[in-house]
Amino acid sequence: MTFKSSISRIKLTLMSLFITAAAIHSCSSGSRKASGAIDETTPQDTVLTVKGAVEMAQQFGMGWNLGNQMDAQKDGVASETAWGNPVVTQALFDKLANAGIKTVRIPVTWLGHIGDAPGYTINKAWLDRVEQLVGYAEKAGLNAIINIHHDGADSRHWLDIKGAAENPEINAAVTAQIKAMWAQIASRFKDKGQFLIFESFNEIHDGGWGWGANRTDGGKQYRTLNEWNQAFVDTVRATGGNNADRYLAVPSYCTNPDNAVDGSFKLPQDSADNRLIVAVHYYAPVDYSLNDKFKEWGHTGTDVDTWGDETSLLETFGKLKSMYVDKGIPVYIGEMGCVRRDNERAEKFRRYYLEYVCKAARDHNLAPIYWDNGYGGTGREQSGLFDRTTGEYLNNGGDIMSTMVKAVTTDDPDYTLQSVYDNAPI
Repeated sequence: MTFKSSISRIKLTLMSLFITAAAIHSCSSGSRKASGAIDETTPQDTVLTVKGAVEMAQQFGMGWNLGNQMDAQKDGVASETAWGNPVVTQALFDKLANAGIKTVRIPVTWLGHIGDAPGYTINKAWLDRVEQLVGYAEKAGLNAIINIHHDGADSRHWLDIKGAAENPEINAAVTAQIKAMWAQIASRFKDKGQFLIFESFNEIHDGGWGWGANRTDGGKQYRTLNEWNQAFVDTVRATGGNNADRYLAVPSYCTNPDNAVDGSFKLPQDSADNRLIVAVHYYAPVDYSLNDKFKEWGHTGTDVDTWGDETSLLETFGKLKSMYVDKGIPVYIGEMGCVRRDNERAEKFRRYYLEYVCKAARDHNLAPIYWDNGYGGTGREQSGLFDRTTGEYLNNGGDIMSTMVKAVTTDDPDYTLQSVYDNAPI
């Protein structure tokens, strides 16, 4: 999710012009009925010194995204400061750890730093900076996730899911680049400890946010993404070192929770006892959480969207738990969040929304990772909690952060999802 990029503008325009509320729900949070099933493959072990999906979610704890930073790009060239955020320092990661964050997702766009075929050599300085940020996380005692972020998503760049699904030659070229890219990234980090997780891609779709040609092409795009995820796993494992059994995350189409459970998504085969994480995103309802078209949320709100309430959330999380967590397969919500509002009442509902999402995630053993894009204003796409240079809180970021950490970490038997629900703003 972005603010100043052309990608963000296209995304928000598409949402506002032709995606219905139900459509947004399907892409961002899950609303369609599940059909079919995945292969019932259960991993025998996990990394991060734990065993099982439940324990892994607990060790992931409350997560946080370094959004609109290394994933930012201008005119097809990724740059850490392209979307207005300052250069990141070690101080930020230290403050994150002090705030109770346990996992940092570092989205990375590689555009403009990739050489020609067949080598697709990654610019050393760019990869060095990614490694430095991973080092910041390691020094602060945090888990870290790195990925390939805005190189695809809407088929505008080299990760062209629509073209690849329709043309075998395009798919062969894209797959070759995926393998070349991940071979280099994985090789650079193969000696890093198991605090580091690789995530294959971000929100892969054809520009329709789940309501494009993927719905009429007979499943071609879904199968293509499954093939890409398999290529990612095979390539990383082949680099050896700690990558032989490192945890790897793979997204469903558009990171849509519905697509993760409807049979269109298949876990890759894995030589490392399937040490895989299913990656989804949750922003339901988007017009509340990101676009600020509604000021309130949930059963006590008045200015609310007509869908995407607590019941819908529990249905979505319940499906993920049943399909994966209950079978020992971890799931993380790689992005979730809610933008800052311009009045006290609306901020109360924002805190309630984030607390409910995070507490429900904890109860379903799903690891939530908050999307922070560094922007400290109010309204659409303004979700910053931390200053990127000093690590100090922006506005009421401390209050928001403590609310989410409490929801994910509190073991008090009197603190339940029902108690959160009962204490919603009125």
